[in-house]
Amino acid sequence: MISSLAPHQADLQIILENSPVGEVLPAIAQIGLPNWWLAGGAVRNTVWRSRFDDCELGIKDFDIAFFDAEGDRQQELEAKATLTAQYPHHLFDVKNQASFARWRSGRQPYGSTEEGISNWLHTATAVGVRMEADAWQFFTPYGLEDLFAGVIRPTPTHVGNPIAEQKGNSFLQKCPGLRLA
Repeated sequence: MISSLAPHQADLQIILENSPVGEVLPAIAQIGLPNWWLAGGAVRNTVWRSRFDDCELGIKDFDIAFFDAEGDRQQELEAKATLTAQYPHHLFDVKNQASFARWRSGRQPYGSTEEGISNWLHTATAVGVRMEADAWQFFTPYGLEDLFAGVIRPTPTHVGNPIAEQKGNSFLQKCPGLRLA
């Protein structure tokens, strides 16, 4: 759901504005990728570090998802190179959700960026943010309650997925204030 400020969105924006996410988000917007969102660990871990004192999860990379049915791998590489040149101390993972099925065997193709993000492993990871005309936008298909409560819950497509369970347990090792759903 793309929405105006829902529960926790104002808090989310404040937390992210005052973090490396707030620093790089305008640069991501300037690249002009179609229907892009920053989602994943950069958003999740920034919130969890702000909420749980003993949390050692940091930003490994910035996961940027976009959708361009006509796009190719070069588009991803150029966006990554542009961002890396601006922010050499950060890592960027730029993926066209339209081509997801081509590089992840056995997966169904996605029809939008939002469909791709909705199918990420955990509800707290499936949270997208972006800026358009200096306005923050949020994509929160499962809401923000799990993210802010520190709940590790698989998305519906990953219930019972051993990879989701392994990742969830690894989060607990670095951030003991979290809990499994």
